Amino acid sequence: MRLDKLLEQEKIGSKRKVKALIKSKQVCVDGRTILDESLNVDASLQEVVVGGRKIENQTHVYYMLNKPQGIVTAVKDAKHQTVIDLIEPNDQRSGLYPVGRLDRDTEGLLLITDNGQLGYQLLLPHKKVLKRYEVIVNEPLTKADQIAFEKGIVFSDGEICKAAELIILTSSTNESRAYLDITEGKFHQVKKMFLSVGKKVTYLKRITMGPLVLDDTLALGQYRPLNQQELTSLLPYFTIHKKEKSLENEI
Repeated sequence: MRLDKLLEQEKIGSKRKVKALIKSKQVCVDGRTILDESLNVDASLQEVVVGGRKIENQTHVYYMLNKPQGIVTAVKDAKHQTVIDLIEPNDQRSGLYPVGRLDRDTEGLLLITDNGQLGYQLLLPHKKVLKRYEVIVNEPLTKADQIAFEKGIVFSDGEICKAAELIILTSSTNESRAYLDITEGKFHQVKKMFLSVGKKVTYLKRITMGPLVLDDTLALGQYRPLNQQELTSLLPYFTIHKKEKSLENEI
């Protein structure tokens, strides 16, 4: 949640008063004096102090979902069940949405939250958030394929993918298994990358996204709140902008 919105929600004061408090250096987040009213904060994960008063608030929710095949990565869909439909009524929140997308026939890790700014940060290209997929294809995988992925796959329309790491687990005539590490999220990217080297993906599962690793105790369709260690691992994506860093050096 934006810092100014959090303070208004906590009835610290009017929008004008909140701006004045921030401008007069009376607001700190995790010990840093903050001047950026748009900073993404969560008072349940961070220490937010205004004029010596600590804000106590469960600002957002964060769920790890093991998405099954056949479910659409969307908030609403007229034809198909969505990942939000898998969340129990008691756990539903306004603004709940999936961060990024998985194809309907793809399984695995999905972060669901109502923290829109965090989701935005995780998807920014320059953040280079690593995602690992478990992949099964219908052809042998070779060293030449690994080299092609390392160089950056080029699609038929000229679109260029960033360098990716292909880790071959098994390779045989009819079926091969591998891990693929990428930092992008183009439409149908993984399937198109393998097609470009003559392989068809027959199974696809995401097992990591940034610092998050799929909990292998979660059955398909199950979810759980992130634990404290996982929540802490996401804090680097609660961006502190340059002007906060420069201020920190001044005081």
